[in-house]
Amino acid sequence: MIIETCNNKMNMSGQISGKYFLAGYTVSMYTLTRKKLYILCNLSLITAAFISGLSFVAQKIGMNFVGPFTFNTLRCFLGFFSLIPLIFLFGKSGKINLRSFNSELFKGGFFSGLILFIAFSINQYCMIYADAGKAGFITSLYIIFVPVIAVFLKHKLTVNVSLSIVIALCGLYMLCAKDTALLGLWDLLLLLSAFFFAMHIITVSHYSKKTDAVKLSCMQFLTAGILSLPLMFIFETPQASEILAGWKPILFIGVIVTAGAYTFQIFGHKATNPVLATLILSSEAVFAVLGGIFILGESLSTREIFGCLVMIFAIILSQIHIKNKKILKETVNE
Repeated sequence: MIIETCNNKMNMSGQISGKYFLAGYTVSMYTLTRKKLYILCNLSLITAAFISGLSFVAQKIGMNFVGPFTFNTLRCFLGFFSLIPLIFLFGKSGKINLRSFNSELFKGGFFSGLILFIAFSINQYCMIYADAGKAGFITSLYIIFVPVIAVFLKHKLTVNVSLSIVIALCGLYMLCAKDTALLGLWDLLLLLSAFFFAMHIITVSHYSKKTDAVKLSCMQFLTAGILSLPLMFIFETPQASEILAGWKPILFIGVIVTAGAYTFQIFGHKATNPVLATLILSSEAVFAVLGGIFILGESLSTREIFGCLVMIFAIILSQIHIKNKKILKETVNE
């Protein structure tokens, strides 16, 4: 059996040998067992969730200085340029292996970048009007969309997942509905962005097993940055003074979140079932709410807090049937 992580192979004793790349660190000093690789990938996903959760705070602050398309353009190109030195640094003799830039890498970079561009654009525009904590929770509903999309990919939808969708929608209503008893426009748009983030997770999960994590991450940000660039000049008038004034949230989003968190995410998908990965990544909603409360001074009403708890319950319920042994077996066979 072969796990397609930089051409690493598993021997008969259940150990996986070879080179693993994790956000700038090459793990090749020892032989990894299936369990160690599984734990390493899960820790990578948890790290990505923590950073991504705090990103909603930075996104909200960034809107005080620049427009959403300017913000996205800068974050994507910062992420792209931040990853280039890592490709050189951890290549053989400081050189890039041109053979690794194959058709799968370009296809994965283009499709994941295109989907990420759409998700980023919708989500960032909503940050002008939405609270950071609430935006984080609504966006986390991609965990519900992932199994739903899987149905169209000829996967069965279990009873608990079906039930979790209904419960999550109830929690979403309590969190977002105002006195008009209707979801606000920005809540619906955030929900739409969650759908595209789910599509991004499925796309990355597919291509991350065939390509290098950092190179795939680099290519997707280049694609998203190029697509965001014309919108920045069409709909906004970027000023150097405004960009310099907001350099802190822009730099945090561009380097720490875009280059760091999304690279951790891609690596984590290499040995983690994509549905379980969405559960781990959805914990960003908790970090988003905590960040909004402690950093931005945001607050939630009793009904909104109860809505958050209902959504958390739905998220856990959607994954409760998965067992570790089954996951380990599936990740090796993929």
